[in-house]
Amino acid sequence: MSLFAWLLPFMLQRHLGTGDVPVSMRHAPRKRRRWIRRALALLLLGALVYHGTILVHIVRFRTVAPKMTALMRQRAEEARARGQMPQRVHRWMPYERLSPHLVRAVLAGEDPRFFVHHGFDWGQIREAIKENLEEGEIVRGASTITQQLAKNLFLSTSRNPLRKMHEAVITVELEAILGKRRILELYLNVIEWGDGIYGAEAAARHYFGISATHLTPEQAAFLAAIIPNPRETYNPAKYPARVERRRRIIQRRMREVLIPARFRTMRAAKVPPALLTLTQSGIAGMLSCSSMGCLGCGVCR
Repeated sequence: MSLFAWLLPFMLQRHLGTGDVPVSMRHAPRKRRRWIRRALALLLLGALVYHGTILVHIVRFRTVAPKMTALMRQRAEEARARGQMPQRVHRWMPYERLSPHLVRAVLAGEDPRFFVHHGFDWGQIREAIKENLEEGEIVRGASTITQQLAKNLFLSTSRNPLRKMHEAVITVELEAILGKRRILELYLNVIEWGDGIYGAEAAARHYFGISATHLTPEQAAFLAAIIPNPRETYNPAKYPARVERRRRIIQRRMREVLIPARFRTMRAAKVPPALLTLTQSGIAGMLSCSSMGCLGCGVCR
């Protein structure tokens, strides 16, 4: 419908008077408003039904491990669009069997106040808004682990404001329904750690050839360092120096992370010194003494 046709009844009413406007035209605006209200009601109903399915999944995830996430599906679609076969290596590891070094490293790198806030770190959000306004573009995010999990499980990687609003709603529900321990367990088991690599267990085996149970502080800090963008910005094959700088920062911050007793995993298992280096598929030698300085492993002596 053209803008002229939309405005015609109002123009006739203004210039001719209500009595001179045909009855069908006089009621046209009312009908259009009715159809608009119905369309909005249908959109709202659709949104509620869609979000209802998400809510059902959140409740299920209290006891059931997700086999597929929105991010995994997105990466598969991107691979098919490039004419490639989608790859996905994903192994579940219970929270209590994860290396405590990994838990501490991820918290140090992604969300040091995870056990304090309720899904949103308002201090970090204020700092990010200030920095982004000063730069005139989005140069820094302030997403907590819970927000990242909401995006990974159900949403896309788009920075659309509507998507961020939906992420906020899901974040509140995750915190209310799952609790901190389960959120952290899900996060460590589904996030992307490389091209087609999802979860800490798959990442530990890909980069180091060991289970996530046996990760050392250095290895844990390395894995935490690449979380923000393991395929591009923090891809260890492309930018090893950048990854190494962030690894060192995270490892220093690990000492400052406080983890309540009920959220601590098992004691760290002792690992043979030779396992401090990456596997061939994980860029062999990146964590050797030549690139990191002596780790006291005894290999170089």
